[in-house]
Formats: sequence, structure tokens, C-alpha cells
Amino acid sequence: MRKHTQTDAAQTIRDYLMLTLGTLLIALGVYFFKFPNHFSTGGVSGISIILAHYAPHLSAGAFVFIINQTLLLLGFLVFGRSFGVRTAYASLLLSGVTWALEYIAPMDQPMTSEPLLELLFAVGLPAVGSAILFNIQASSGGTDIVAMILRRKTNVNIGNCLLCVDFLITVAACVAFGMETGLFSMLGLILKSVIVDMVLENIKVHKCFQIITSKPDEIIGFIVENLKRGATEINGQGAFTHENKTVILTVVNRYQAIKLRQFARNVDPTCFILITNTTEIIGKGFRGVM
Repeated sequence: MRKHTQTDAAQTIRDYLMLTLGTLLIALGVYFFKFPNHFSTGGVSGISIILAHYAPHLSAGAFVFIINQTLLLLGFLVFGRSFGVRTAYASLLLSGVTWALEYIAPMDQPMTSEPLLELLFAVGLPAVGSAILFNIQASSGGTDIVAMILRRKTNVNIGNCLLCVDFLITVAACVAFGMETGLFSMLGLILKSVIVDMVLENIKVHKCFQIITSKPDEIIGFIVENLKRGATEINGQGAFTHENKTVILTVVNRYQAIKLRQFARNVDPTCFILITNTTEIIGKGFRGVM
């Protein structure tokens, strides 16, 4: 029981470290690249950039803080204690860091004179941060809270609704800042979804091994004792030689895959190894589908 508790505590610490890293990447991308260039690619940051243009007495960071905290309060009112603690933590951290950066590192103009380069960072950093959060079943709050409420109260297609809202925000950017900035914002909106999916898939990739061998005990011992992974044995027979063989099935991460491949080849040079990429793994030791 104690070992199980320690494992859960270690996993919680790792999750919050990744949660903090992902949120900070979003905040850095938003503050240093979105705000100075007025790239409004949707979400709370996009709305805040436009509102700050029409209400200059408040900064974009201040609007991010106000809107996020309003949505956070709404989330607690609707869901009560069941509202995600990690979503609340990420929302507070993102709002606080974005607002604090306005006093720590004031930005009066873009960092470079290359808007396309700035757009790549404005989209890339938050996309990587969002992918990290999605990988641990968390979010940075904002419009995600609206999606959670709509999912609970209605039967509308949430993804399409949020996409339409983000598109309207980019259209509003065309009106507020001109067509050039608006078109950059639309391009950023397209890139955002592509990069999030790409990064998320790469984060989740594991290697699925099928090892056909006549020396299964040594290989399975290495998997269980050294790699701390499970494995499944399947008895088989060679179609050509009719020799008895064992098929070992296991899933490991990329670093472990290199070790397992080398060990299996050293123990049984004649073994047959099939390695495939997999991203959806449900079971003990891996995250299941929520």
C-alpha cells in the first residue's frame, strides 16, 4: 500500500512539472510573440489582443487575467468540486505569468522585423505547450472551460463551435489591425491545429515489439527486471522449419527500444524482431483513454 502511494505521489509530481512546463511555454509564446504582433489566432489570448486594441487603458495581459479568472469562476459554479484542479492550476499560472511579464519584460514592439518568423514562434510554443497538457489530460482553461460547460449542457459539436469562434476572432483581427495581420492570424490558426496534432503524436509514440525467439527466458527477464515493463509470451511454430518458437509481445518507450533491440540480438542473433510505432495504449503502466 505504501509503495502504491509513493508511486502515485511521484506520478502526481511529474504531472505537475509537465503541467507547469507546458503552461510556461504557452505564456512565453503568447506574450513575446502573439501580443507584440497582434496575432489573434483564437482563444482567450486572441480575444484579449483585440479588446486591448479597443480599450487601451487595459493591457492584453490584464484582459487574459480577467477573462481566465471569470471563466475559472464559472467553471467552479457549474461543476463544483468536480471541476479539474489541474485546469484551475494551469489557468491561474498562465494568467499570472502573462500579466507579470508585462512588468518584468515590457514589450513595445516585436522582437524581430520578420513577421513570419514571429508567427512560427507565436504558434509553435503554445502548440507544444498545449500538446504537453493534452498528453496528461489537462488544459490551460480559457475557452476549454466553455467547451466543458457546453459539453455538459448541450449536444452541440464542441470542436466545430470552438473552431467557428476562433475563426471569428481572426476575422475581427482583420478589422482591428488590417488584412496583413488578419491573414497572418488565419495562417496561425491553421498551423496551430497541425502542430498540436503533430507534437502530441510524437510525445505519445511508443515502440511495440514482437520478438520471435528460441531463447525467451533471457529476453523476458531483461524486459521485466531491467526495463520494468510487462510482456506476453505466445507459443508458435516456424512455418518452414516447424521449430518451436516463442513470440514475445511488449511495448516500451524509444530509449528502452534501443536497449531491448540490442539485448535481444546479442542473446539470440537469429531472433526475428518486428518493431512498430503505437500511440494509443490502454492498460497498466500506460495512460488509458479518458
